Parts: sequence; structure tokens; C-alpha cells
Amino acid sequence: MRGSDTFTESLFSIKKLDDFVPAMHPLRAIRAMVNDALVELEDLFAGMYEDAGKGGRPSIAPQKLLRAMLLQVLYSVRSERLLMEQVQYNLLFRWFIGLSMEDSVWVPTVFSKNRQRLIEHDAVVAFFNQVLAQAQRRNWLSKEHFSVDGTLIQAWASHKSFVPKDGDGGGSGGSDFRGRPRSNDTHESKSDPDSRLYRKGKTASEMRFMGHTLMENRNGLIVNAMVTQADGYAERVAAKEMINDVRQANPEAAITLGADKGYDAAEFVGELHRLKVAPHVAQNKSGRRSAVPDEIAQTAGYGASMQCRKRIEQGFGWAKTIGQVRRVMVRGTKKVAQLFVLNMAAYNLVRMRSLGQVRLQGAR
Repeated sequence: MRGSDTFTESLFSIKKLDDFVPAMHPLRAIRAMVNDALVELEDLFAGMYEDAGKGGRPSIAPQKLLRAMLLQVLYSVRSERLLMEQVQYNLLFRWFIGLSMEDSVWVPTVFSKNRQRLIEHDAVVAFFNQVLAQAQRRNWLSKEHFSVDGTLIQAWASHKSFVPKDGDGGGSGGSDFRGRPRSNDTHESKSDPDSRLYRKGKTASEMRFMGHTLMENRNGLIVNAMVTQADGYAERVAAKEMINDVRQANPEAAITLGADKGYDAAEFVGELHRLKVAPHVAQNKSGRRSAVPDEIAQTAGYGASMQCRKRIEQGFGWAKTIGQVRRVMVRGTKKVAQLFVLNMAAYNLVRMRSLGQVRLQGAR
């Protein structure tokens, strides 16, 4: 018998949001890890807000705010307005964030303003560190073998915004730049003064930042992430800072660092030697002498590092295709850095969920 095309709204419902989420949905494992990390940030969150006794309108709970920001990365939602639209009718999003079916959705501008508070208090970095702490407790992180690399991040600024610092745009407002010499010494972007006009290899010159990550080689998890202004030295400077942090945390470990040919410079390799870090850097012998000794390049460990370091590109690829790093929609180094770290935290959560599944299947 043919069914009728009718719809009757139930007056009451006994179903919970959790009932609509499949038991094996990937977000279940990710949400559990996120909640564990957020519990450890309670003291930080408590210090971010005024005492409730002083009155005022309650803000968005920082835990819900961070979960919503993660969903924006995980599901490639390109704006806060679209995210709020999704939360309005998407039961999965409401469940992950911690909203009931009756809860009102936030106004996009209120969401953006509350997100700024998290950035000011480095809550995203603290969350990233707590996710790593979970991986450490599960023995998923190597303390000896690492890889480093950098990637270009297109800034939220155009060529037309790149005008002389002295304000003399030649009457063109900066739009007619062809045939005119420009450099970061004499020009800056009026849209995002922290960005730099930069090109690498065969890429076109764009207003950019540079993102850097340090990956442990055991499971390919990102253990450090940072953003700097884009220039020819930024990758090596950031790499030295990140590997120095590792050395300080593990003073007696036999540490190796894998990197591509761009890091094959005498000052960089020399700094690694000073830190007692084995320089597993790809040798650059194109018309020059490599700073990496042949006796290191011929070891089995060097070959293993060359294979492992390729996985670091997976994090960049994920963040630029799934996440929000291909072209950022925020301005200023600090905001871009927080967004980059959030994307790396989301990438780690996805990898850790997969690692948990592999371990679970192996135990059966």
C-alpha cells in the first residue's frame, strides 16, 4: 500500500541528540579527546572572564566556542555566518558543540568577538598542548626523531593594498604597480601590515605569511606550530627555535632533525651541532658544497629520516584543502598564528583518532 505524503509535528519527543549520532561516527572519538583537553583548561578559562558577581551578560562558554571553531576547520566551513547557519539545523553540529535542540544559535558577530578573547589569552595554543599531552600519555610521540618544514600562507590582503610607507602612491592608490620597483622595505599592506610580499620558487609574488611545523617521526603528529613573516630566513630561524625547545625538554636524548634542501646552510647545520642534534638535512649539491657531512648522509638513520620527513607535507596539505590555511580570513600575525595552530590541533585529532582505531583493531 502506498504511504501518504503527510507530516505531523510531534508535540513531545523522547529522543536525545546523542541518539541521532551513529555509534561509530568519527566525531565521537574526536569529541571525547576534545572534552578531555578542555577539562585541563578550566583554570585558564576561569581567568579569562569577570567574576559572575559583577553582573553582565554571560558570554559564549569557551568550551563550546572551541568546539565550534574545530567544526569550522573539520568541515571546511568558510565563514562564521555559514557556521551559525549549519548549527541552526545540523543536529551533528549541535551535539558536538554541546547545544540542545532548543538552544538559540549565536549571532555571527558575537561569535567572532568571543573568539577574539580566546586568541588574546592563547587558549588555542593551550588546547593544542593538551591534545599533545594525550598523545604523550598513549606513547604516540617520539622524543628523539623529528622533521621540520615551512609553508606559505596567503594573507587576507591584495597587491592593491601594498603601497609606499610614506603614503606617496603616485596618484594611483597603489593599484598601478606594474613596472614600478616595490619592496617590503619601502612598501607595506594597508590591509594587513604584518604580511609581506614574497615569492618562493616558481610561485607568483603574493602577500603572505609563513607557517612552520615540527613533526615527530613515530606517528607523524605535529608537536609544534608557529607563524612568522615570510622571508628567505624565516624557515631556518623558526626551525632553530622549535628544535631548541625540544632539546630543553629532553636534555639527554639523542635527537635527529630531518629537513629538505632549503635548510642545508652552514649556520643552520652548525646550530644543530651546537645543540647536539644530528642534522638529517637533505644535501644540496647544486653547484655548491653541502653543509651536511657525507658521513652523516651515509648512515641508515639519515635514510630513515629522509623517508619520514615526507609525511610533514600531509599536515600542510590537510590544512590547505580541508582546513583554513590556504588563504586566511583573519589579519595580523597573532591571529594567523592562532588559526594555524588550531588547524594543526585538528589535524592531530584526526590522526590520533585513526591511531586509536588501528590500536583497537590490533588488540582484537
